Amino acid sequence: MSVVTLVRSAELSDAAEYAYASSVPASARLLFLAGSCPLNLDGSTAAVGNVAGQAEKCVENLVIALEAAGATLADVASTRVLVASTKQSDLVTAWEVVRTAFGDHDVPSTLLGVTVLGYDDQLVEIEATAAVA
Repeated sequence: MSVVTLVRSAELSDAAEYAYASSVPASARLLFLAGSCPLNLDGSTAAVGNVAGQAEKCVENLVIALEAAGATLADVASTRVLVASTKQSDLVTAWEVVRTAFGDHDVPSTLLGVTVLGYDDQLVEIEATAAVA
């Protein structure tokens, strides 16, 4: 069972598809994950030119990193989704992939358009913080 508690407020818009805050007990072990990039095992960039495909690969790699730390997506307390684009529709495309992957565990998240990311042809990156008992 996750130690992450999602916090909602009836005084804030429900238009956002995520909780506005999360909390973890002081006894939790916090996990600070590096940005999950759309990289294949050989270091090449997956799904070149495809925001949704890169978001899917980022989620896949995030799940692997979480498993290595003894956690799952249900243990994530917050995310930040970075998309190298000036088009809001590209941000929404990436967000829809991430939102679907998290399902009912709709953690607080920030979605940002950025000018460039670190790898050749990279369009998406997902940062996450998680907590486990």
